[in-house]
Amino acid sequence: MKPTPDHAAPADAEARRAIPPVICYPVETLPRPDLAAYRAARAGWQKVGETRVPARDAAAFEVPAGHFFRITSIEGPQVGDLNLFSADLSERFYSGKTRALHGTHLSTGDRMWSGFPTLRPMATITEDTLDWYGFDAFGGSVHDVIGTRCDPYTHCLLSEGGQYHLCCHSNLTRALAAARGLSLSAAEALVHDVLNVFMCTGFTRDTGQYFMKASPVRPGDFLEFFAEIDLLGVLSACPGGDCSAEHSSDAAACHPLLVEVYRPVAPPAGWVAPAVNGYDRSHGR
Repeated sequence: MKPTPDHAAPADAEARRAIPPVICYPVETLPRPDLAAYRAARAGWQKVGETRVPARDAAAFEVPAGHFFRITSIEGPQVGDLNLFSADLSERFYSGKTRALHGTHLSTGDRMWSGFPTLRPMATITEDTLDWYGFDAFGGSVHDVIGTRCDPYTHCLLSEGGQYHLCCHSNLTRALAAARGLSLSAAEALVHDVLNVFMCTGFTRDTGQYFMKASPVRPGDFLEFFAEIDLLGVLSACPGGDCSAEHSSDAAACHPLLVEVYRPVAPPAGWVAPAVNGYDRSHGR
């Protein structure tokens, strides 16, 4: 929240505000996925896995490199918090760099990037049935990489000591621990900021605060990905339901989510699994 300023604006304040912005990371040289090739590879694919994520809980799923996976709303409007890891847990989704490269909200053709030092595509979004939503009059859109994940620590802070264990952070922690035989403390250290699947969010224009509003997702809507590397996914069906009122709550109507994994007959034409980032890691020494 922006405080009321304590200092008077200088005489040239408006001129300073009028300076046009500069895009931090021009992406004209960023390799773009061949969406036609990805989509053609779906012909004749076979479903090889299915995971139902219970409402107010999380589940893990495996996706081999070269396979597709879909996250689908199946019973009612529901948002999900998605963590991606390399199958060996050495790489994690880097929401901040993904946001810097693709913007605040992701859709078809955008990629989920791993953190340093690998910084490579982990998954590519190949279809988004909510792409029609765009940005609304409030500046809101879907599938954000600006929020973190609802968590019990912030809940405790804002509720004067309240204890709530179904926040997405805790859900992801439990599911990751179960999937890889880790202690809760070891798993929690690996849980990271998410792709907020189906969630409709933005920033208020007056105070710059993160907001959420009712997701436009309908049963049957899905977000589809192509796994660029061997993946472990962990998805939480948020206790906020469609996030139209609050999260970290037993009051919201919540629904399960479905994850389906598909194996194509052949990889997309020309596809090669991405190499790790080419920086030499000398850091100037």
